[in-house]
Amino acid sequence: MLNIAAVLCIATIYVRYKQVHALNPEESRIIKLNKAGLVLGLLSCFGLTVVANFQKTAFFIVHVCGAVLTFGMGSLYMFVQTILSYQMQPKIHGKQVFWIRLLVVIWCGVSAFSMLTCSSLLYSGNFGTDIVQKLHWNPEDRGYVLHMITTAAEWSMSFSFFGFFLTYIRDFQKISLRVEANLHGLTLYDTAPCPVNNERTRLLSRDL
Repeated sequence: MLNIAAVLCIATIYVRYKQVHALNPEESRIIKLNKAGLVLGLLSCFGLTVVANFQKTAFFIVHVCGAVLTFGMGSLYMFVQTILSYQMQPKIHGKQVFWIRLLVVIWCGVSAFSMLTCSSLLYSGNFGTDIVQKLHWNPEDRGYVLHMITTAAEWSMSFSFFGFFLTYIRDFQKISLRVEANLHGLTLYDTAPCPVNNERTRLLSRDL
């Protein structure tokens, strides 16, 4: 599920990058921020695949590194996109989109702070050394409250990511995508290219 989500996130991030680039072809500041957002978003997706393929109980350090990439780079990606929204309003879109994205970023920041604070206290060693391998928690266990707060904050941060992507709905309604196959010759042999008509054959019959 997480691997599929990572692929879908990559597609969303790339389409957003191309859209911003097309809307601001000559704004150097926006172009730089847009490229930075693309890199941060791809790193976050890579971290998500690491989290998916290296379980916490088996590869704790690798799992944590993946989580840091996912949540850390993902939070920075949301911050960069919010700055882009500020730079593009009111010329490209209204102020309402910027304020909605800013609220989602604040939501993400509060969740991240809660998760980092409680998880640092939980894994400080004051609650035992077997916490990493612990799968089932009871209310009477030491560190139960911190564990619940950390888990709730982690899920809250994840939902903030999904919520931020949902703000792209109206933006993506203004574009259409299609896949085209262009013929470079009449055969597939390694010979000199044959002249062909300047006709583009659609790979898919309908717009994506």
